[in-house]
Amino acid sequence: MALPPGFIPPPRGDVAQLLRLARFLRPYRGRIATALVALVVAAGCVLGLGQGLRHVIDAGFGSGDPHLLNAALIGVVVVSVILAAATWTRFYLMMSVGERVIADLRQAAFAHVVSLSPAFFDSVRTGEIASRLTNDTEQIRQVIGFGLSMFLRNGLMMIGALVLLFLTSIKLAAMIVLGVPATIIPILVMGRHVRHLSRVNQDRVADVSAHIDESLHEIRTVQAYGHEASTREQFDSATEAAYAAGVHRIRIKAWLISLVMLIGFCAIGVIMWIGGYDVFAGRITAGQLSAFVFYAAMVASGAGTVSEVWGEIQRAAGATERLMELLDTRPVLTTAAPVITLPPRVSGSIRFDEVTFSYPTRPENVAVGPISFDVRPGERVALVGPSGAGKSTLFGLILRFYDPNAGRILLDGADLRHCEPQQLRRAVALVPQDPVIFATSVTDNVRFGRPGASMDEVRSACVAAHALEFIEHLPQGFETDLGERGVKLSGGQRQRIAIARALLADRPILLLDEATSSLDAESERHVAQALEQLARGRTTLVIAHRLATVRNADRIIVLERGRIHAVGTHQALLRENGLYAHLARLQFMEGEAA
Repeated sequence: MALPPGFIPPPRGDVAQLLRLARFLRPYRGRIATALVALVVAAGCVLGLGQGLRHVIDAGFGSGDPHLLNAALIGVVVVSVILAAATWTRFYLMMSVGERVIADLRQAAFAHVVSLSPAFFDSVRTGEIASRLTNDTEQIRQVIGFGLSMFLRNGLMMIGALVLLFLTSIKLAAMIVLGVPATIIPILVMGRHVRHLSRVNQDRVADVSAHIDESLHEIRTVQAYGHEASTREQFDSATEAAYAAGVHRIRIKAWLISLVMLIGFCAIGVIMWIGGYDVFAGRITAGQLSAFVFYAAMVASGAGTVSEVWGEIQRAAGATERLMELLDTRPVLTTAAPVITLPPRVSGSIRFDEVTFSYPTRPENVAVGPISFDVRPGERVALVGPSGAGKSTLFGLILRFYDPNAGRILLDGADLRHCEPQQLRRAVALVPQDPVIFATSVTDNVRFGRPGASMDEVRSACVAAHALEFIEHLPQGFETDLGERGVKLSGGQRQRIAIARALLADRPILLLDEATSSLDAESERHVAQALEQLARGRTTLVIAHRLATVRNADRIIVLERGRIHAVGTHQALLRENGLYAHLARLQFMEGEAA
């Protein structure tokens, strides 16, 4: 993923990345401590079974007393009950904490991502971000809930078993200890490689998610151009790359697990052979040898489990690293001191003072500037010009999606750099050229402009936007789900829902990006009337490609290549016979404008 503006990469390369999850674990330290106590109890029960085995063989079989076998059975049942209760407690607490921590982590990461400026999203793919919030967090959940407790459980039992091995036979235990490095070395050497391969695997899975997101969102364009086959080929290629990375990781991990198991159980075989001769010689009892083999098997199986879980921990470290990259991304937009608090209702005076701006992804190309103009409160100003002239860029600067590279933008005399973006945007209502419709009901889509609005207010906004006529014919009326991106509506209907949203928002500044472009002539006339009423007493900036919609604007600012070419009324600009008149002649080859 390309590094977005403001991103500072974190330290890379080891399991220490998991320590960065400590702040998410801290609120649940009581539950984690209880789970650790249960883990110790369960490990103690398993270790105690080995001593019970030794006692039964030496005392029970040796004495021929069946009562000792009965007592041994009772002891095993009691220990098993305690073991089961401790295991349930450990498993429930750790798994539930894992679920809670992942929910908190996803919420924190998502909240941080949606607070980032559009400059961040200019350089990343949303599908990859979705992969980090889903696939990567799922990998971390597996480790926090299950893998980490298994690692600690088997590690603790390995240590306890080693202690009991030394108490049983120092000579045989020393041989076990000498074999431990042979088990640890593959874990350390190959484990690092597994961590790197896990990161690569997760990146390839993110590529698949990004391809799915992009292709399905633009499925109409894909099908319209007959690109189904090439899109499938690209997806197949991304899927095969993820498969190859996953298989390579699994191959290395399989070698790691098998080597550890081979070394461990071969060591047990050798120890049984040597221990058998010690029993014949009378140096240890048969019960001690049985207990020793029991503990040696625990060490070997524990080493195998630890090595397997270690691979998952390495993979979770890679997932944590990717998530922390999101959380470490610093917002490009910061509010300069002193912070200015805007009044609840601004008058709507806007001033551009020698503003120059280039997009962060294209710093070498000046999108706007230097440019200066004023918009008086309540004035209606139209922005016209050819594509790429900088009209939409000015809207983005007013909404403070970006800050200018030079110059100032003032709202009621306040420099926008000193205003909190959220507070500033509460003064502005936007109707984009491509209306945004969410996959929810008509009511929720309109109420997006003012979440606390009543149903009567929602209905009134729809009436003013001339949307009621088609809403009432929808299957469930206002409660009809409009589908992803409003797929169940026509272009004109989506536009009227967006206008109703802006009407309901009732904000002092209106930004209309060709708000009637998708409407037929009759609907355009009705919506234009609604917008005229809405614009009264409000500062309105209109981006217009169809010049017929802005002939009644108080002023028209003609832009060309990011600079102001001319300013005036419709008639005055026609008389100048400049760029505006040229654009008008192109649109009105016949009739009044010609």
